[in-house]
Amino acid sequence: MAPSFNRMPLLVPHYEEYLAQQDAARFMRQTAESYSVATLQRLATSGERMTRRAAVLALGLLGDYEVNHVLGRALTDTDRGVRSLAESGIRGVWERAGNVYQRAQLQIIIRLIANRNYNEAIRRATELIEQAPWFAEIWNQRAVAHFSIGSYEPSVRDCRQALEINPYHFAAAAGMGQCQLRMNNPLAALEAFRRALRLNPNMEAVRAQVIQLQRTLRDR
Repeated sequence: MAPSFNRMPLLVPHYEEYLAQQDAARFMRQTAESYSVATLQRLATSGERMTRRAAVLALGLLGDYEVNHVLGRALTDTDRGVRSLAESGIRGVWERAGNVYQRAQLQIIIRLIANRNYNEAIRRATELIEQAPWFAEIWNQRAVAHFSIGSYEPSVRDCRQALEINPYHFAAAAGMGQCQLRMNNPLAALEAFRRALRLNPNMEAVRAQVIQLQRTLRDR
């Protein structure tokens, strides 16, 4: 009989079924019935490639902000599939840091930004930050709203705060780079973009900006 540690985790067939049927609700239900979040975190960091993919997908769907560090590390996994799933999942985790009311308010702010109601988004985000200053995604969304109305220095400050709270927040790092570009600070922009890439090597658009900035600075 093969040793138990060589057996394929049940999580992998669940994942393969998800790939075939694209039924996220079923995958979540099956996974939650068999695995704790702690076990999924362990599998995400020490399992075989398909196990890591399945665990990272499950954490992105089921995990709260407590799994941020595991998904953050998965962004630099050796497997591109793991990295892609981590990038998708961690964004959802960032929005699940607060309580039910705070999460609902964050969704309102996100919708306001999508509808280009930036000043109202800033107002609501500022009120929410006063209640939950440790909620990094609120800072990031306010940074997006500031950027959208051309308030680049406040946006940079909010990006920095988001990164201070959540050091895996590659979107805030990339956003800070965009602000620095608008303020004609290419060296600061390059530093921010490089930081974003260290956190998330999958950001090809940011990589292209790094290459372009390096050429521009070299030719000066």
